[in-house]
This record gives sequence, structure tokens and C-alpha cells, in this order.
Amino acid sequence: QVQLVESGGGLVQPGGSLRLSCAASGFTFSSSWMYWVRQAPGKGLEWVSTIIADYTTYADSVKGRFTISRDNAKNTLYLQMNNLKSEDTAVYYCARDRAGTSRGQGTQVTVST
Repeated sequence: QVQLVESGGGLVQPGGSLRLSCAASGFTFSSSWMYWVRQAPGKGLEWVSTIIADYTTYADSVKGRFTISRDNAKNTLYLQMNNLKSEDTAVYYCARDRAGTSRGQGTQVTVST
């Protein structure tokens, strides 16, 4: 069955960096559109980024700070997050659809002093 397992979250100060990982299994990862979505406290799911082959796209709120990438040999999706802001605090999920309907269990990212 499809499994998506995120890791790499944590507590970081504003301006800091984190790298999230998502281990995928149960489907053909290399040819799949993949997404990162997030859910801030008290809010709904928000799309963050998309990748397919060499094509990537980002929400305006993270453009220039976040980088999505993938290693198809390892069936792993990544999100490099730099210059983090307090408003980036959220649970981050990797997903197989932009709405986040098929997503992992998530990893908490907290940006705070």
C-alpha cells in the first residue's frame, strides 16, 4: 500500500534552516507528481510546492526560500527550507496530490525564538 513517511522537522529560530525528507513506497515514485503541503495551527491545508521531473513550482509565500527536490533512486522527496519565518510554523506533509488528500503523517516545524 502507499506509504509516505516524513522526517526532519523540529524547532528552529527565525532565519534558520531545516531539511525535510519524505520516504515513499507502494507506488511508482519516479514518475509521480509529488507535493509538499502544510497546516498551520487553526488553519486548513496549504499547498507549498510541486515537483515532477525537472519542473518545480512554489507558493508565493515560500518562493526564493524553499527548494523542493527528489532522489528517485532512494524514493525520497525533500524540502530544503531556508530563512525560516514564524509564519512557516506548521505541520508539513508530503502528498501525492495538491490538495493533500493522500499524505503522510506529517512532521512538525516550529519557528520561534
